[in-house]
Amino acid sequence: MKLFVGLGNPGRAYAGQRHNIGFMAVDAIAGRHPFAPFRTRFQSQTSEGAIGVERIILLKPETFMNESGRAVGEASRYYKIDLADIIVFHDELDLAPGQLRVKIGGGNAGHNGLRSITEHIGNDYRRVRIGIGHPGDKARVHDYVLGNFAKAEHPWVAAICEAIAANAGYLADGADNSFQNKIFLAMQESGTLGEE
Repeated sequence: MKLFVGLGNPGRAYAGQRHNIGFMAVDAIAGRHPFAPFRTRFQSQTSEGAIGVERIILLKPETFMNESGRAVGEASRYYKIDLADIIVFHDELDLAPGQLRVKIGGGNAGHNGLRSITEHIGNDYRRVRIGIGHPGDKARVHDYVLGNFAKAEHPWVAAICEAIAANAGYLADGADNSFQNKIFLAMQESGTLGEE
């Protein structure tokens, strides 16, 4: 069993914000694979289903970003899920928009959702870092991540969420490098990213 956690803030007011791309990715996975409707459990919206032969729990914490670890800790303890089987989808300032990297452990780079999860369960879980770019000035980061994606960004956001959903089986199987490569190719083929 794997626990797929999307990070974001609950409620319609936050739905389109850059900080919520983790929620968007998990919603795309739920829409593409056989998952039950989301229900409230573990201070989260949760759904159970399968990707291939792997049983997956989807989790969208409703604790707000800074307390995400409370929900992740509760669910992981209940299901007795090892750290290696917890995959967290989150926004990443240090990657260009539409880029994606998977890593295990490491620093939290000022991301309060990751910091909270590390405090509650430890650090060696898997992270799917979804690039949103950086506003260029540290003083603007807070407003940037809590700002909505611009209309011009919607095509690449939709493309990466669709690519994540289409290739989630690689993550479920632990084939992180194959997953990264598939996303890279899908984003190139989508034609939604501008020239670097």
